[in-house]
Amino acid sequence: MPRNQQILLDNRPQGEATAGNFRLAATDTPPLQDGQVLVRHHYLSLDPYMRGRMNDSKSYAASQPLGEVMIGGTVGEVAESRHPRFAVGDKVVGMGGWQEWSVVDGNAPGMLRKVDTTHVPLSHYLGAVGMPGVTAWYGLVKIIEPRAGETMVVSAASGAVGSAFGALAKARGCRVVGIAGGPDKCRYVTGELGFDACIDHREHGDLKAMSRALKDTCPDGIDGYFENVGGYILDAVLLRANAFARVAVCGMIAGYDGQPLPLQNPALILINRMKVQGFIVSEHMEVWPDALKELGGLVATGKLRPRESVALGLASAPEAFLGLLKGKNFGKQLVKLV
Repeated sequence: MPRNQQILLDNRPQGEATAGNFRLAATDTPPLQDGQVLVRHHYLSLDPYMRGRMNDSKSYAASQPLGEVMIGGTVGEVAESRHPRFAVGDKVVGMGGWQEWSVVDGNAPGMLRKVDTTHVPLSHYLGAVGMPGVTAWYGLVKIIEPRAGETMVVSAASGAVGSAFGALAKARGCRVVGIAGGPDKCRYVTGELGFDACIDHREHGDLKAMSRALKDTCPDGIDGYFENVGGYILDAVLLRANAFARVAVCGMIAGYDGQPLPLQNPALILINRMKVQGFIVSEHMEVWPDALKELGGLVATGKLRPRESVALGLASAPEAFLGLLKGKNFGKQLVKLV
């Protein structure tokens, strides 16, 4: 059995996360028992939700235990199997964590799923055709419930969730406006993803400037907003929201270091009779088949062209993750392990 490199959560962040919160370790992979599968990870997914798990505080999911392998989605290949449903060479997606290999119980529901890489690259099952894509699908379809001709806005528009949201909203006949950081990301959002407009939050870095930019790009107001960031961007969206606007709250990355994110004018939620709903996509597994089918079709036909930032080697994961939290990635952040 192979020697396994792992990254553990060594200590909890005090404010901003640092590379010193993590520790690289190595261990022997245990022999397989009946029903188990050995997976060689090809890619590791890095996602903003991991930052919240590092804290020891009340959240929607249990804190990451100290001294254990960091949580994370993985795609890879079955290297050995003692389960009848999985064969050596099968391409699979699961939650293998920040490590090179994992031993998985093949009978555990939702722990390991075979994927077809004929038309969709393996890495995309961690992004557009994986959890981020389904996140965008659920927020749009089940919470925002878009109608053709409406205006949709999404923050972090060039990332894995935002790019999928844009393709899904355009497929439903909506006008789509993105918010992203920097001219290169904004050009990608409009030029390759097909958004109608994109606002550079680095150029519009306060409430007044962002509100003005939203007024210019959303002359008919905002009907649906997919929230990844929080802070002054949410305040600006509320100022431009139409009556009966819907907000799907997926993330609040502006507050992941622990500082509160107060709303400047929450009365707008009442004035506009808005629906504001948070959600966790793992609590809605019933929608995954339909969502993945649509997302796979969008990628296979070129209607969704997701970008990837790829760091090389497991040891690069902590710095790549910290860069993700600061918006240094372009598209889905992955770590290539083979």
